[in-house]
Amino acid sequence: MKFGTAIAMIDPDYYLPLAQAAEAAGFDTIAVPDSIAYPRESSNTYPYNFDGTREFLENKPFIEPTVAVAAMGAVTSTIEFHTFVVKLPIRNPVVYAKEISSLAVMTGNRFVFGVGSSPWPDDYEITNLPWEGRGRRFDECIEVIRGLCGGGYFEFHGECYDFPAIKMLPVPTEPVPILIGGHGDVNLRRAARIGDGWMSAGDTIEGVTEKLARIDDHRAEYGRTSERFDVYATTMESFSADGVKRLEDLGVTHTSGGFSGFNPYGAEADSESLQDKIDALNRYADEVIAKVR
Repeated sequence: MKFGTAIAMIDPDYYLPLAQAAEAAGFDTIAVPDSIAYPRESSNTYPYNFDGTREFLENKPFIEPTVAVAAMGAVTSTIEFHTFVVKLPIRNPVVYAKEISSLAVMTGNRFVFGVGSSPWPDDYEITNLPWEGRGRRFDECIEVIRGLCGGGYFEFHGECYDFPAIKMLPVPTEPVPILIGGHGDVNLRRAARIGDGWMSAGDTIEGVTEKLARIDDHRAEYGRTSERFDVYATTMESFSADGVKRLEDLGVTHTSGGFSGFNPYGAEADSESLQDKIDALNRYADEVIAKVR
């Protein structure tokens, strides 16, 4: 099992020292979420909490993930970073391929690209993209980014994107893993079909068990059962050594902890000090990570 923590919705001045503290405490990876903007008016709901409310996001600070990872990568040497998740279909995949390949190069292959399809039509409206056909655009974005990050000339002729042979340099010495987030069957099937793994959000161990069974069925359908497949999942079991073992037995490869008392999904502002957060990382490392390894 590998262990991660999330750095998000907090004072931007905390990002770098927290990344350094997580690395020193023995964490393997840091999750960075994505949010472009918050609409003043919207009827959309948030699918990953119990009541669907999204108002908690209104006044939370978000750093663009590639910028946050680049900054944290510059002050660390071993810890990995993963986006959880970038809303990929609302990005231009050629431009983002340049960002991703550059980020992987500058961090020494310490970047994992977690992607999803935004659940909010607002995100498509404000980026002047249609909500309809987002799944096809999502698939093409993944194919474009993989092709351009692989080195050599790559051309693409799809429904949403079309360009002649081009080459980007530099590219990383290892492929950038692309993990698919989402709980609906479309994204579970997409993870099984073209993903290097799957990311769960806000689920129970029972929910993760059921979804992994469906992913396993889909992977068998696509003939991919022998390929490496990472699973990032955090449940209540992630906070004890015995619980982590249960997740590992399910096939979970990465889980997260080390969170402080601040609840980023609540309405309150973050009033905790940097030291409070570092102390929380160290407690989790002592009470969970050290007992599992």
